Amino acid sequence: MEKNLSALGFMSGTSGDGVDTSVMSSNGKDIINIKYNRFDPYPISLSNKIHRLKENISKKQDLLKYSSDIKQLEIQVTNFHSEIANKVSKEIDFDLIGFHGHTIYHNTDEKISKQIGLGVNLSKTTNKTVVYNFRQEDIKNGGEGAPLSPIYHLALIKGLFNKNRVKMPISILNIGGIANITEIDKDFKINSRDIGPGNCLIDSWIRKNSDKFFDKNGNFAEKGKTDKFIFDQYLDNYYYSKINSKRSLDTNDFDISFAKGLSLENGTTTITNLTSEILSKRIGANDIYVCGGGRKNKFLINSLKNKISNKIFLIDKLNIDGDFVESQAFAFLAIRSYLGLYISFPSTTNCKKPSFGGTIIKKS
Repeated sequence: MEKNLSALGFMSGTSGDGVDTSVMSSNGKDIINIKYNRFDPYPISLSNKIHRLKENISKKQDLLKYSSDIKQLEIQVTNFHSEIANKVSKEIDFDLIGFHGHTIYHNTDEKISKQIGLGVNLSKTTNKTVVYNFRQEDIKNGGEGAPLSPIYHLALIKGLFNKNRVKMPISILNIGGIANITEIDKDFKINSRDIGPGNCLIDSWIRKNSDKFFDKNGNFAEKGKTDKFIFDQYLDNYYYSKINSKRSLDTNDFDISFAKGLSLENGTTTITNLTSEILSKRIGANDIYVCGGGRKNKFLINSLKNKISNKIFLIDKLNIDGDFVESQAFAFLAIRSYLGLYISFPSTTNCKKPSFGGTIIKKS
């Protein structure tokens, strides 16, 4: 009989605002029992350091140039995760930690995906077995290292289908800093890819032009007007030449310089409508369930709904908390890694063959 393992999963997304944490029990296949979710915001000083470092690292050589800054930040980020894990362990027990770390550089052309986070340190300070460094085996096998959540999306949907709560085919759209989609057909075959910016352009614009960190509910976008010239120019000059050719993306693939000179509100509206336009071009015909922080941006979701004919629902409608699907995914991936099961596939990351993943640091 297969044993269920319990794992804590961490996700520190590209928004850099904090850490999502989930605990689940699973066999790594078709049994999923969510036990616990929480969010811990980074101190503003730590969040600012993450954004500053990420903005400074725009090419491979910068990883060496800023190596001492990376090491310092890596210790701080790991310590923050450690504190959370130790708090959670007092409330609920778990066997493993799935530690994604924080992505500071992802370039598919160079086959580099760099997440900061010290798995060995985390294991020592929590006395738990830690699985981290999830993307490297996939990259070695010719993959792009992302997206990694689709195998969890599939397990979630299979469970819901078996309870007659969803109909196939179906898609899960995750709108984090980057947006990715998992398409699941009637035979439960998956296809996934990053499809464009999620919150990254909007958040970057808001941070640079106000004292806020994001556009809550899309309130700024609601007040502005789209600059049609900038909108069309961006799509012609940038999207068609660059974004459309990749399976995985990084926030460094995007910048907000094209909106320079616009007011806060008009810039937010233009960028939000551009985001929904890009996403709409790479979404298939399935019904879509949306998770991730971007689902709370009402203006963005309504803009997307207006551009496509699909039925779009928040994944929360299925009694799944859309804030924690990604942290749950890394708990699930930790269990699969520990059990020696594949975590990425040619149809999800472009790897040449199904790939294992995750470096396992057993508790001492």
